[in-house]
Amino acid sequence: MKKINNNDPFANLVLDEEEKLMEQSLEKGDFQENPNLKDTKNMLEEAASRYVELHNSKPITLRVNQLDLIKIKAKAKRKQIPYQTLLGALLHDFAEGERELSIK
Repeated sequence: MKKINNNDPFANLVLDEEEKLMEQSLEKGDFQENPNLKDTKNMLEEAASRYVELHNSKPITLRVNQLDLIKIKAKAKRKQIPYQTLLGALLHDFAEGERELSIK
């Protein structure tokens, strides 16, 4: 006697309109494979790899005035965060345009 698998992940699957059209197209045999599938796959894999790479941290070497570093460390200690985290947050905010540079 065969055992029936009640754990079908597609049993109660709800499809949106686009997915329904794709499913109907597949059932009718209207679906055509992309002739450049291999190239498209390679392009998407490269894009995904670059996306991940862009969101990784990268160590840098930076010369900072000793007095400035002491003040930064003190402010970080008051905020109870590592000073590198504070510097990273400031750089991120500046890169995103959330902070302006003011040179006196």
